[in-house]
Amino acid sequence: MKMWGGRFSGKMDPAAWRLNASLSFDQRLAQQDVCGSLAWARGLLQVGMITHDECDEICRGLESVASEFERAEFTFHESDEDIHTAVERRLGELIGPLAGKLHNGRSRNDQVATDLRLWLIQHIPLVDSALADLQAALIECAEEGLEIMIPGYTHLQRAQPLLLGHWWLSHFWPLQRDRERLVQMERRTAVLPLGAGALAGAPFPVDRFSLAAALGFYEPAPNSLDAVSDRDFVAEFLFTAAMIGIHTSRLAEMVILYSSAEFGFFELSDQYATGSSLMPQKKNPDIFELARGKAGTLLGKLAGLLATLKGLPSAYDKDLQEDKVPLFEAYDVLVTLLPVLAGALRTLDVNPERMRAALDPAMLATDLADYLVDKGISFRQAHQLVVQAVRAAAEQGIGLDMLPLVVYQQITPTFAGDVYKVFDPRQSIARRTTYGGTAPQAVREQLQLAQSIWKANYRKGSV
Repeated sequence: MKMWGGRFSGKMDPAAWRLNASLSFDQRLAQQDVCGSLAWARGLLQVGMITHDECDEICRGLESVASEFERAEFTFHESDEDIHTAVERRLGELIGPLAGKLHNGRSRNDQVATDLRLWLIQHIPLVDSALADLQAALIECAEEGLEIMIPGYTHLQRAQPLLLGHWWLSHFWPLQRDRERLVQMERRTAVLPLGAGALAGAPFPVDRFSLAAALGFYEPAPNSLDAVSDRDFVAEFLFTAAMIGIHTSRLAEMVILYSSAEFGFFELSDQYATGSSLMPQKKNPDIFELARGKAGTLLGKLAGLLATLKGLPSAYDKDLQEDKVPLFEAYDVLVTLLPVLAGALRTLDVNPERMRAALDPAMLATDLADYLVDKGISFRQAHQLVVQAVRAAAEQGIGLDMLPLVVYQQITPTFAGDVYKVFDPRQSIARRTTYGGTAPQAVREQLQLAQSIWKANYRKGSV
């Protein structure tokens, strides 16, 4: 069914038709299209463009169409160009020529923008719910890691000791920022294009504020030209999806690393690992590798849409048809990936002994400098003195904790017999008491904050 065929005398080339048609992917907007059409019919009634009887018949027909979609009984025709034409064609089959009045004052330009915004508003909570569950898994891991020490790394070199709970929570907060982005973009998405027409506004005084309220939008778009061309909300979702991908990829990378034989900090559950078709001994972290790979996919969808949007010359151009596939695919990636990651974290086995064994006394060199600072030496000077101690220990092939006191005192007499107390990693951790630090009490307070924020922002949903 074409809405625009009257101006043409020839038939469209079949290959061009297939390229032009969007039904293969925008049929996902079926329920939203019906919902927007119901609201538009009632808006037309309010301004006298259709009668009460006509409105009732149109609404009954649309509800029948919605029911067919819900029961998976709707039959698409080869001539259906998109979901809008499919719905209108079926409505015409049910109620006759009256179906044509539904398009009074409405364009597919404002119609599709409304459908897509409505779809996203309804699906953001499902992404948020999946993120919340992953956060909950991280909180559970952190609760179990409050007494476990682990090496902290910078540049993938051993740096300073941490509590494992602190490390887990370092992955909680990026996801919280992602959730905040979802909330913010949900508000900006809920701006109604319906009533903007093709670009200049509707010719009938339909109350767009009432339409917005009826559809669950905060307000109507204030400019009709912008309303039909704005796809910022899709780009924002793809950006947020890409950031979620980056954050989960970083987490996945560390789990992959820590579950390798070289580290042995974690062991993957059989439920979330695969084997090798050639090497019987292998337990591969495919789930986490896929999480890492999906980040690239999500980044690509964002870059592709931004490239599409960057130079569009008018209010609506067919290029905007390219907004839906990346949006739907990014959503599908997230709601598939996030629950699996949560399950994989919950079944991960932790090896505290391997973590403790990886704590090298050299990691406490900063604590050695802090020891001198406590005795009145500036940190810059203390750093240089500790460098001498590190060099002396390396030359003797021993750890800093084994360097004789006489050598320490040759470097500076400020070193005393109590210097060896520095080489207790638990004491090093306990000194980091500042807000956000890795000291046990600071981590407990951070955990309580994470739990309270999680509870305050949890939105129950199903994926």
